[in-house]
Amino acid sequence: MDQVKIFDTTLRDGEQSPGCSMNLEEKIEVAHCLEKLKVDIIEAGFAIVSPGDFESVKTISENVKDCTVASLARCNIKDIDAAWEAVKGAVDPRIHVFIATSPIHMQYKLKMSPDEVLEQARAMVAYTRKYCSNIEFSAEDATRSDIEFLKKITAVAIESGATTINLPDTVGYTTPDEMEYLIRNVKENVRGAEKAIFSVHCHNDLGMATANSLAGVRGGARQIECTVNGLGERAGNTSMEEVVMALRTRQDEYQADTRIDATQIHRASKTVYNIIGQTAPINKPIVGKNAFAHEAGIHQHGVLANKKTYEIMTPESIGLRINNIVLGKHSGRHAVGKRLEELGYNLTKEELNSCFEEFKVICDKKKNITDADLEAIATHHTTDIYTDTDDGYKLDWFQVSTSNFTTATCTVSLIKDDEKSQDVALGDGPIDAAYNAIDAIMKPSPHTFDIFNIHSISEGKDTLGDVTVKVNAHGRTFTGRGLSTDIIEASVNAYLKALNKLAAYDNKVADQAGAAEA
Repeated sequence: MDQVKIFDTTLRDGEQSPGCSMNLEEKIEVAHCLEKLKVDIIEAGFAIVSPGDFESVKTISENVKDCTVASLARCNIKDIDAAWEAVKGAVDPRIHVFIATSPIHMQYKLKMSPDEVLEQARAMVAYTRKYCSNIEFSAEDATRSDIEFLKKITAVAIESGATTINLPDTVGYTTPDEMEYLIRNVKENVRGAEKAIFSVHCHNDLGMATANSLAGVRGGARQIECTVNGLGERAGNTSMEEVVMALRTRQDEYQADTRIDATQIHRASKTVYNIIGQTAPINKPIVGKNAFAHEAGIHQHGVLANKKTYEIMTPESIGLRINNIVLGKHSGRHAVGKRLEELGYNLTKEELNSCFEEFKVICDKKKNITDADLEAIATHHTTDIYTDTDDGYKLDWFQVSTSNFTTATCTVSLIKDDEKSQDVALGDGPIDAAYNAIDAIMKPSPHTFDIFNIHSISEGKDTLGDVTVKVNAHGRTFTGRGLSTDIIEASVNAYLKALNKLAAYDNKVADQAGAAEA
């Protein structure tokens, strides 16, 4: 069985898409999920783009031990230098250089002739070779490039030291038959092709990203570039969970597999959706709510008789397990920890204690705690435990008055350093009024809302409300999450966490300015 490498670009291509930006702590959380998934390569970012990107690539490189870590770089010296500085602390650093090769890109974007592009690729891959031997070269917009020119630049890249050749469908233009032909043709007609691993990076503009990636494998590609949940520019990238489970389910067809621990797919998907403040479409393959649901009577009858009648994979294979234990207010720490471990959460003692405290609070409001509730608690606390500020404001109590014919009013009491502060404010609704009261107490820096999302965790009128708030200030994003059966309480706690992080950042900047003056 051939091994196909999984190159995950959730933290680069996925994160740069609108509404999917992540701060450093969130990127580290995703990187740890990817490491547990056993992806082969994590593309941690585009180091030259900003100080924040550089910092995240560097931090991930220094913390991830079981994956190659890569940074993207254009074919120029500054990009490559920055990429190396960011990834050099990785166990296995990779620099991923790219240049456009399609006629339209060369003429209008690069304003370079084909010969100039060839020479730039030759020089910059050779320059990268002085830093490391793990070099990936991408021919941007390969599927709209002249195939003879593509063969030339592939040969040049391999001769200059590239060990992985990526032929991406940058704009989601190609079809499966074309992708299979492209990979096979280039592999079979380029001198030295056997020295490199060929890769595909497909976008989903026409809904064919997964099919095109699998066609690339049929043509000889042994690396697939993808993202968790298919995040990415425009319509997104190839979905990691789809290609992994397609290869595993249809090994008879592709004669290939990956090293992915598929039982971590569910957790990784939930974590990423939670961080960006979204939920999976109900019919999303593999990870959607209905992926393993059966409503039609004939389907239910078949599944009850034999699951294989309508299920080509099991929920357990992606980390969804049937819960035979009912958890409630009388459940102990050990039972909660054991169930979380079965769900794929390997928590530290501190994380488990934090989760258990939240579990007991929710038990007073809900009769039974579902797996979805537990996952929401764990996902919130395994991220927030690293990012909450102990000296920030916390909710004491709030009271709202609202109706459909009067202006909403909210009184909020917050605690900081054992001192209580109260204020009251009006708003367009109870949450707006609560946020105005919090602003009156905390007096945060000017900020905008990138995201405010509320979604229910499970069924029933006592379900948990999961709120994500992302505020933007100083060109940075500060995220807060709240979880409660009361959506106003969840919204208040989410906003407080975001503002506490903003205040901590402001204090850090002020301290650095003071130190510089001194």
